[in-house]
Amino acid sequence: MRGGEKVLQELGRVFPGAPILTLIARPKWLSSELRKHPIRASMLQRFPGAARWYRNLLPLFPTAVQNLKVPKGTDFLFTSDASVIKGLKTESGIPQVCYCHSPPRYLWDQESTYLQKTSALGSVGRAVFRRAAPYVRDFDRHAADRVTAFIANSSFVRDRIKLAYGRDSTVIHPPVALDEFSSSAQVEDFYLMVSELTSYKRVDLAVRAFSKLGKPLVVIGDGPERTRLETIASPNIRFLGRQPDPVLQMHYQRCRALIFPGVEDFGITPLEAQASGRPVIAFGRGGVLETVINGRTGIFFESQSIEVLAETVKEFDARWEMFDPNDCRSNAARFGEPAFRSAITQYLKANSPAYF
Repeated sequence: MRGGEKVLQELGRVFPGAPILTLIARPKWLSSELRKHPIRASMLQRFPGAARWYRNLLPLFPTAVQNLKVPKGTDFLFTSDASVIKGLKTESGIPQVCYCHSPPRYLWDQESTYLQKTSALGSVGRAVFRRAAPYVRDFDRHAADRVTAFIANSSFVRDRIKLAYGRDSTVIHPPVALDEFSSSAQVEDFYLMVSELTSYKRVDLAVRAFSKLGKPLVVIGDGPERTRLETIASPNIRFLGRQPDPVLQMHYQRCRALIFPGVEDFGITPLEAQASGRPVIAFGRGGVLETVINGRTGIFFESQSIEVLAETVKEFDARWEMFDPNDCRSNAARFGEPAFRSAITQYLKANSPAYF
């Protein structure tokens, strides 16, 4: 239940009972609320270990999407997309509104980064990716033509949609489950990262900076880069893997600050940290510019370098008590779940009045 799944849960509340079509599903990892929907996975679900190794199945994504059957009688399609699910085949005339988390980074503007930094691919995987990427990118570009209207999850993504697809979009920010988080007067001497351990998240930058600083860093999350990251980490850095919500919430409450060193299209973890009353130390690019108030609910650093991040942490450490937990939580409240559902509903009523 990461950011995309939490958006999907809120969309499920807007469309109660609607079937969910997806490339791969692990229902036992989903919320009970999402499991109330009929979930139909593509042919990729039949591959052994597909839920873990789906990245290696990239060449099959277009075929899998095109063979995923939209139920007969469907009169409206809403896609929540950060890959190629918007390429679903439908009967002529069925409108599709696409909530775009991002045009796929690994296809459009971060292909070289993906190849260079994703250690889990291996030499064979890199060769396959190089051959497949142009084909999948072409499929994604044509899939965008099937979309009736785009919603972007941030102004940053709105610009990327325009660049990749030549399409305009309306910004509706994703929700944070404010009621699941609360602040605490008990703050401990550690910094926190909550992230999927993949290359573009730049967890490596935080690991190297904190290895240099010697300050405690806790990393919650898992992914293909974990082994490499543990290899380069010093003893002051702890990897906890995936954790249940109560453990995650406790770490949010008690950390000095969340470290956010990557460029995210939106990024839900900075809002979860602020909802817990804790500030954010973030690279000042991407969606975080829309969710963190520099100098009030966090602090930005301007270069993805070990030295700059380390110096920014030192600067923050000298004045961390100046950041008011109430300011952090008030800022996060602007992105609550009811506001998201209301914005989606009003958008659909205005733009698809025949269906809403």
